[in-house]
Amino acid sequence: MSSDGSLFVQVGSYNTNLQGGAGVPQDLVDWLVPTLQVASFLSKESRAPDVFAIGFQELLPLHIGLAGLSKAVLDDRDAHIRSQIEKHTPGKESYTLVAKAVNVGVALLVYARDSGIARRVCDVQTQWTGTGPAYMGNKGAVGIRFRVSDRGSKAGEVFTFVCAHLTAHEANLARRVADYRHIVSTLLFPPLPSSPSSSPTTMYSTSHLFFLGDLNFRITIPPSHPHVQTSQPYDVPTMLKDDASREQLKEFDQLLNQRRKGTAFIGLHEGPFWTFKCTYKYKLGEVDRYSTKRTPSWTDRIMYATYTDSPDTPEKSSITNILYTSIPSYVTSDHKPVVCLLLLPSPTTASSPETCAPPMLRLPSSYTPMPDPRATLKRYTGRTLDRIIGSIWWLLTVLGAGSAIVGIFNFFLGLIAWRWWKAPAVSVANA
Repeated sequence: MSSDGSLFVQVGSYNTNLQGGAGVPQDLVDWLVPTLQVASFLSKESRAPDVFAIGFQELLPLHIGLAGLSKAVLDDRDAHIRSQIEKHTPGKESYTLVAKAVNVGVALLVYARDSGIARRVCDVQTQWTGTGPAYMGNKGAVGIRFRVSDRGSKAGEVFTFVCAHLTAHEANLARRVADYRHIVSTLLFPPLPSSPSSSPTTMYSTSHLFFLGDLNFRITIPPSHPHVQTSQPYDVPTMLKDDASREQLKEFDQLLNQRRKGTAFIGLHEGPFWTFKCTYKYKLGEVDRYSTKRTPSWTDRIMYATYTDSPDTPEKSSITNILYTSIPSYVTSDHKPVVCLLLLPSPTTASSPETCAPPMLRLPSSYTPMPDPRATLKRYTGRTLDRIIGSIWWLLTVLGAGSAIVGIFNFFLGLIAWRWWKAPAVSVANA
């Protein structure tokens, strides 16, 4: 935190393509500490981020995640990230893990700088929800919420981070919007100790909100567009060759259009994502070569809101977007990681320093997010199915030496052998 009270927040997101411990390189400096790109900002005031939030999707093989066996991978990722942050940040600052949350393959880790706000972090909460079939966690979200005391008033401010992985494929736009609405209504946090209400709250009940992840919104180009009328409809070099072309292409981005219509991501803001190339779908091992199986799209996104943002000016935010970019050098996934550096404004002075309630986001009068009264039932229905299916899948994979199909074959082969062994022998006298 600077002398004027502003906060420097860095948010990163990466779909690691189900690779577990091999999902990220040993040197994370390009992603976690992109100092070269923000040299003009750091030249004015050399400072390390006050908060790091790092989100993952497809953290590990799906059967392991469904079975709930993600702890080892997440702990390893935590140790690796923290060591890289503390090694490369200006001043080699130390950081404390505020919290980590995981549901199947969606994970979120949040760190606070020890010499900054870490000592004032309190009321830490974590939450999860699934949006897959029958509310399973192959898709869904995790959230981390905490309060920073004595920031603007004695009550301080509440920070909420949500990492999500939504339904894939270009045609499934309606399902992605439904996923987002499900997350809003079921990713519920207990009321803060200072709250007079005992009802659970949605992610919008916060002073600052950050929403990140592989949101899977695609580029949908209408048939009348010149690129579609050519013999090569998806000529990637032409579509993404420069900032001007990408700025035109952004008009066909599903997420941007849904946000403009007010059907999803109400109250959230985003930096100029078109200044970097689409983050999906790349050929594995390639820095700048897309797969022909999918239309290149900005699937990986980071959005934000703060309590001083006005619903009357939805295109403006009090948060300064210092940097928003992707990291092309990471080639082990068909996605590229994204990173966003944000400067939160100084806290507004409360009418009374003893104010008991933190400031909350202001939303349009037409939008009131409501908790789902059956949220707990839905979440645990999905988690029960996760564990049952994941455990069976994991066992078959073990039996098949890494292949569930071989495991099924080995299971039935063993069953036949066991039945043969248990069958009574037929003597010659009885023949």
